[in-house]
Amino acid sequence: MAERSSTGLLMMMLDPSPAIAMTLPAEVREKLAELELELSEGDITQKGYEKKRGKLLAPYIPQIQGVDPSLQIEHRIQTSSQVAPPGSKQNKPRVANSRDECFRSDLHTEAVQAALAKYKERKMPMPSKRRSVLVQSSVEACTPPDTSSASEDEGSLRRQGRIASSSPYQAHPSVEHWFNRVIQGSSTSSSASSTSSHPGGRPHHATNTTSASAATVLADLMAHTQLDNHSAPPDVTGLSERSVHAERPQVASMRGLPRGYTHTSVMETADGTDKGDGEALDGVPVNSRVSSKIQQLLNTLKRPKRPPLREFFVDDFEELLDVQHPDPNQPKPEGGEMRPLNGDPLGVVTNWPPSLLASLQRWGTTQPKSPCLTALDNAGKPIYTLTYGKLWTRSQKLAYTLLNKLSTRNEPLLRPGDRVALVFPNNDPVMFMVAFYACLLAELVPVPIEVPLTRKDAGSQQVGFLLGSCGVTLALTTDACQKGLPKAQTGEVVTFKGWPRLLWFVTDGKHVAKPPKDWHPPIRDACNEIAYIEYKTSKEGSTMGITVSHSAMLAHCHALTQACGYTEGEIITNVLDFKRDAGLWHGVLTSVMNRMHVISIPYSLMKVNPLSWIQKVHTYKARVAVVKSRDMHWSLLAQRDQRDISLSSLRMLIVADGANPWSISSCDAFLNVFQARGLRPEVICPCASSSEAMTVAIRRPPEMGVPPPGKAVLSMSGLSYGVIRVDTEEKLSVLTVQDVGQVMPGALVCVIRLEGTPYLCRTDEVGEICVSSSSTGISYYGLPGMTKTVFETIPVTSSGAPISDRPFTRTSLLGFIGPDNLVFVVGKMDGLMVVSGRRHNADDVVATALAVEPMKFVYRGRIAVFSLSVLHDERIVVVAEQRPDASEEDSFQWMSRVLQAIDSIHQVGVYCLALVPANTLPKAPLGGIHISETKQRFLEGALHPCNVLMCPHTCVTNLPKPRQKQPGTEVGPASMIVGNLVAGKRIAQACGRDVSQLEDNDQFLYMQDVLQWRAQATPDHPLFLLLNAKGTVANTASCVQLHKRAERVAVALMERGRLNTGDHVALVYPPGVDLIATFYGCLYAGCVPVTVRPPHPQNLTTTLPTVKMIVEVSKSVCILTTQAIMKLLKSKEAAAAVDIKTWPLILDTDDLPRKRIPQIYKPPTPEMLAYLDFSVSTTGILAGVKMSHAATSALCRSVKLQCELYPSRQIAICLDPYCGLGFALWCLCSVYSGHQSILVPPLELETNPSLWLSAVSQFKVRVTFCSYSVMEMCTKALGSQTEALRLRSVNLSCVRTCMVVAEERPRITLTQSFSKIFKDLGLSSRAVSTTFGCRVNVAICLQGTSGPDPTTVYLDMRALRHDRVRLVERGSPHSLPLTESGKILPGVKVIIANTETKGPLGDSHLGEIWVSSPHNATGYYTVYGEEALHADHFSTRLSFGDTQTVWARTGYLGFLRRTELTDASGERHDALYVVGSLDETLELRGMRYHPIDIETSVIRSHKSIAECAVFTWTNLLVVVVELEGSEQEALDLVALVTNVVLEEHYLIVGVVVVVDPGVIPINSRGEKQRMHLRDGFLADQLDPIYVAYNM
Repeated sequence: MAERSSTGLLMMMLDPSPAIAMTLPAEVREKLAELELELSEGDITQKGYEKKRGKLLAPYIPQIQGVDPSLQIEHRIQTSSQVAPPGSKQNKPRVANSRDECFRSDLHTEAVQAALAKYKERKMPMPSKRRSVLVQSSVEACTPPDTSSASEDEGSLRRQGRIASSSPYQAHPSVEHWFNRVIQGSSTSSSASSTSSHPGGRPHHATNTTSASAATVLADLMAHTQLDNHSAPPDVTGLSERSVHAERPQVASMRGLPRGYTHTSVMETADGTDKGDGEALDGVPVNSRVSSKIQQLLNTLKRPKRPPLREFFVDDFEELLDVQHPDPNQPKPEGGEMRPLNGDPLGVVTNWPPSLLASLQRWGTTQPKSPCLTALDNAGKPIYTLTYGKLWTRSQKLAYTLLNKLSTRNEPLLRPGDRVALVFPNNDPVMFMVAFYACLLAELVPVPIEVPLTRKDAGSQQVGFLLGSCGVTLALTTDACQKGLPKAQTGEVVTFKGWPRLLWFVTDGKHVAKPPKDWHPPIRDACNEIAYIEYKTSKEGSTMGITVSHSAMLAHCHALTQACGYTEGEIITNVLDFKRDAGLWHGVLTSVMNRMHVISIPYSLMKVNPLSWIQKVHTYKARVAVVKSRDMHWSLLAQRDQRDISLSSLRMLIVADGANPWSISSCDAFLNVFQARGLRPEVICPCASSSEAMTVAIRRPPEMGVPPPGKAVLSMSGLSYGVIRVDTEEKLSVLTVQDVGQVMPGALVCVIRLEGTPYLCRTDEVGEICVSSSSTGISYYGLPGMTKTVFETIPVTSSGAPISDRPFTRTSLLGFIGPDNLVFVVGKMDGLMVVSGRRHNADDVVATALAVEPMKFVYRGRIAVFSLSVLHDERIVVVAEQRPDASEEDSFQWMSRVLQAIDSIHQVGVYCLALVPANTLPKAPLGGIHISETKQRFLEGALHPCNVLMCPHTCVTNLPKPRQKQPGTEVGPASMIVGNLVAGKRIAQACGRDVSQLEDNDQFLYMQDVLQWRAQATPDHPLFLLLNAKGTVANTASCVQLHKRAERVAVALMERGRLNTGDHVALVYPPGVDLIATFYGCLYAGCVPVTVRPPHPQNLTTTLPTVKMIVEVSKSVCILTTQAIMKLLKSKEAAAAVDIKTWPLILDTDDLPRKRIPQIYKPPTPEMLAYLDFSVSTTGILAGVKMSHAATSALCRSVKLQCELYPSRQIAICLDPYCGLGFALWCLCSVYSGHQSILVPPLELETNPSLWLSAVSQFKVRVTFCSYSVMEMCTKALGSQTEALRLRSVNLSCVRTCMVVAEERPRITLTQSFSKIFKDLGLSSRAVSTTFGCRVNVAICLQGTSGPDPTTVYLDMRALRHDRVRLVERGSPHSLPLTESGKILPGVKVIIANTETKGPLGDSHLGEIWVSSPHNATGYYTVYGEEALHADHFSTRLSFGDTQTVWARTGYLGFLRRTELTDASGERHDALYVVGSLDETLELRGMRYHPIDIETSVIRSHKSIAECAVFTWTNLLVVVVELEGSEQEALDLVALVTNVVLEEHYLIVGVVVVVDPGVIPINSRGEKQRMHLRDGFLADQLDPIYVAYNM
């Protein structure tokens, strides 16, 4: 499948039809090709490219329009599903040596196109993206299409070309337009709704309109000029049978719309029709863009792609991941065991030098004028030729200087055997060669590395690690290079990240000393000492140094000389990097051995002029050229009609990466073009090598009488099982490979299994090639363990006998030995991806992706494929740089087609496809992509893609089986009790202190009586102190002041309001004393108060409707408030949000007359309603509960006992006073217990975060209450300011208990970080604890001042999903810490009941928490009389056991656990653990998930995720994350979020929504309002930065 050269296309280029040739002259085509190359390399901006291209083409527009329509060439995907028959290709006589049909190297492109045609374009929902994120998209993406075109076909050319108004060809879309289309266009790049074959579309025959035909012809011209050797060959012969279809015109309604908004107006639904917004799809109402996209996604997911999961038993606790069982029908190797293969013996040469240095000395002294190396500048001019004499003398000088002239404290800096770094730029081979040989002469070990350009080069840190481990202290470099390195302030070269401290030495002439006459370097025979170290980067990105001994270096030169037939004085052109690999072996070492002349072509020259190497071969009549397939590909793109170039002098064209799957297409295409210039087919010699084993095999030059080259067309499917099957029928998924010649002389080669014991492979099995010879590397420097596995492998036969007494070196090449003992390589270990037990090669996948729309969308060489391990299997990730002019829709189109192509050809799903802006992927030193760095960035969320498509639904097939509740096997409540008794477990129930025995002022049942009594008994005792933002006292109230204010309010209610007893009154006040006074005023008058949070003046539209709703639902007949709020309620702004005419009577209480009430209202029974407590639950439900006088009094008594409150105490409260325990502590408890409350309104903390803690310190408060939002604000705002607070003498050592009032599972991380931060200010680690209450009972648990410290347990999260409690050790995988929520209050009884059977559960079993206490609320207060629905919330009984007690259901899951601790009464202490609200839980795959657990994982996955909330929509998990950082990070989060949820929760995320900070709604208690968020998402009100729909 790696084959992508279009032979047909190239032939056409050599013989263009007259009409085409006439249209664009050759030099214009050349220039276009050059421009294309510049753009692909990033050497020119998109704008510059378009400008230059426009100029070049301006003169030819009129000619194009007259072209004969019959010349149209259909250049699109073949719409039929079968590949056109081979006969219909080119009816030209075959060029000599053109390959047999089945080996055509364009086979693959064709296969990909055929595969795509088979898919009716599947609809995928396009991601939504905020406009500002589209930095990369072109201007045209937002301009409306030109609707005034002359024919309807032009209207349908969707890439809107901008037409210059001055252009005389107004009626025709501009050339720009067609060009974009050639680069961008194929029938499917229009909109996702135009499928590749239009049913019912009229066939367009040759009578098409001129403009459309001109477009097509120009399209083909462009294809030719580009010479992109990846596009499907144009089929000229098949015009009559195949319809040449132009795109449909756009749907009328889309015509005039800007491009970016087409998705809102016309929904493209999965069944291919365009439905309006309001229509329901498959019974699901669609009311917005988002929901219809989700519907599309659901429809896509409905089509099962993979076989259904096998049934298997799910163990109680361990959710088994589905293990991929091998397919019984998979192909298995059937051949016999391979026999190790011997290369030719190394020939004995009489005058062979004893070492490489000996030959340097010999040539340097006997042939000093002989040229050794010619260096070229960026214009291709020779700048310097190094002779053998110069090389010898200059390296001697440098060797002497290194050994004798560098010293520290009179000690020589270097000793023989020391390692030295060689840092030379790629355009200075001369200095490198001198330095390399100087090190060898001085018996130093050179370590050549790349020039580090910035402190953060890709992989530079790893290189630093290598230098450090080699103990390098000196770096040699050139003057020019040293000047270019980044400098510190001192003028010295900076120390690069991760590098050791280096001394930089410049090797230019003026720094080098001349050795004395009597000094001669030692020239020893080659030995096993280390000669040099070559670096290599592993798959994971770590850099290793491979040591090569003097003897191996010599043997390798000997073997190369013999294999390549090198002779003395030959000229060789080297395009490769001379610092390592084949460039070093041929161009620096073997060349000196044979006194050859090397012409070194720098990479920078190749970028400017890709033909330079061919010109140099011609100029110097070079016999050998060493290149990579990339260099051949580039020279094809830039190929000029230079008749005077001749390649006839070449006897060997060594293709160093001949083992790559796409090298064959470059070889074939190159031969096709240059055969006419004297290139003989047999000259092309691919070779295979690896850093460890050096050259493994090379095709011999023709004069050696070797067998002809071989090719194999192998089945991809077979290869994925490691089996070689020559493919005959199935044309779609094949890999065409060429041989890499014979084994090297003097080597023994075998192929071994990849994993486990190194058994020999069978003859038809793919394995790792291993080499045993005297010319391989000897070790990884400083890594003995890895050295043993790689350099000292002992292959064994199936019986276990070693095949040789010599150790073998693993080459990391995957391949097999074919017929004629030719070596075939099909991949590398580095690119191997094992997915569900099948092997795939990264290079093959790259090749498939490139064949989808060759050159149109992604540049060759700018695409990376790697795999990551997610959920116990490898997952394939494809990352590519998209062209700068690609629109959003093109990108998405391309991505979906790549997915289909890879799925069809490799039968493997792609997990993630990411597109990044052009030129942003980390580059390897000589072009290409730094794969491991790319992978690292992907995992760190630092890749910043501009488009992402995740497909976890299709490729994650090993999820655990969904849990199914077995019908009919429900265990009844009775059996549960019996089971618990048998198991020795007690029933889970617990209670606080018994209050019935306590004699405690029992005569005061009514709060209004208590206040009246206090006003008489202790009139001046201060009850309340209200602080403002500055920390000063804003208001106070003593007992008598509060009583008098309450009286005035009561009089006003009776006289001004004419209210009757029992009427409901809404109190709309900011937190303060007024709120408390009016509350008691209502009680005095016999009215029922309802506290309501006032609307926010800056945010009326969202806050006022809630106020209105509570007033209406509570049936309040009067509103009491301040003058300011009264004005606000009746203002013009309020009228925009609600109907202000329907407010009940509003009274302001600012200036009430001083009147005494004749008598205080006495309720007839304590069961009468005292007040209504309204709040909005986290699920978005507004509910009011009824609190009786008895319950109110009981609540106060329990809190008083638990917290030991009495008149001399002070407590600080930083809570909202409108509902729940916050209201009780603020308004009720002080009056009941007589203690003084310091009131800190939480809103004031926004302007002064230290207000609450300063107050606690100032008043030396022992007991304080706060909410999670307050605690979070303090942690975030004051975390770094503890020192400043200490200087302001804030001291928290007085605090005995700081309680967080909450209705949720304790947030351990928050409370712990709070404790840790403020420990420095004296806060005791034991002080912070949590409380628990809910709607039915506002205070169930409260730590209080005595009793054992709260305990923490660790639960297995996987068991929790099955509603089971399984305790594990701290730190074990999947563990979740849970802290008990404080001690159970006096008078409160708690039991854990089964949610379904309503039977009691045993100790440590998860169930619903039920509560019974005198302060339970008596029921919901709702308008529509739905109390019956929820009656069982307040009065329910167990179905078994104690069936008498009346319980209230809290709606929370939790469990009780008896601990080893004892409580105040000497009993064993029962701890209550709250797991979470039942309403909030998500039922997914039959299991119960708590959103907070998923959210915690997500927040941990990337530093820029500030907050997260999850909810479900039609079984899809939607994850909303707040991005705290730049918007370019938005798309990084998609993959990380998907990964972490899969890995930790075994769930596939359906939609990832990235929003701005503060979008996730949070209520006053600091709880996330997930249902509000869900409604906002479905109504498309979140203004997300990005919405990704996972496939």
